[in-house]
Amino acid sequence: MVTPERALRGRDAYAYRVPERHAVLGTPLAGPWPEGTEVIYLALGCFWGAEKEMWQLPGVVTTAAGYQGGYTTFPTYEEVCTGMTGHTEVVLVAYDPAVLSTTELLRTFWSLHDPTQGFRQGNDVGTQYRSAIYPTTPEQAEAAQATREAFEPELRRNGYGPITTEIRPVHDADGTPGTGVFYYAEDYHQQYLHKVPNGYCPVHSTGVACPVPSA
Repeated sequence: MVTPERALRGRDAYAYRVPERHAVLGTPLAGPWPEGTEVIYLALGCFWGAEKEMWQLPGVVTTAAGYQGGYTTFPTYEEVCTGMTGHTEVVLVAYDPAVLSTTELLRTFWSLHDPTQGFRQGNDVGTQYRSAIYPTTPEQAEAAQATREAFEPELRRNGYGPITTEIRPVHDADGTPGTGVFYYAEDYHQQYLHKVPNGYCPVHSTGVACPVPSA
């Protein structure tokens, strides 16, 4: 993992145009969204397939592909691929918790990939493919830990190792930045598998279902 001192410096603004609306849902990528909408950032390997899985869930208001968790400001895809930004490929998920609970969303997240692989998913290798949950509320952070604790024993019973998923709040308890800013990816990455239906981006599920955490 690159250190802040060695990371690419980045820039002061996007080097490309970010689309205003979701190509499938028609909703704004950056808001405003209906009152009560919550946002969480999820990393589970290549964001093309991950984003498609998320936008199909009932209760999801919008999704977007992007970069987060690192140090380089306004990075490009090529820069993230070097491993010198510290960012991972992330999906912004804006959702209505009255329709889709945070717990159910996270159970889907865990079940869609292998969270034990460290800096990789399948043949995609590098820190930009690490598993991560970046919550924006204390309740989301609690749900992330609870579902992790429920899922790890199931994985171990099925021959998998410990979960390596990074769980860090977007803002720490004292209000200072945690994982930092979510940067939207380039236009062609947004809803990629809708624009390129035959595009290659497999979901690396373990086949193990995440149980409902005990109360």
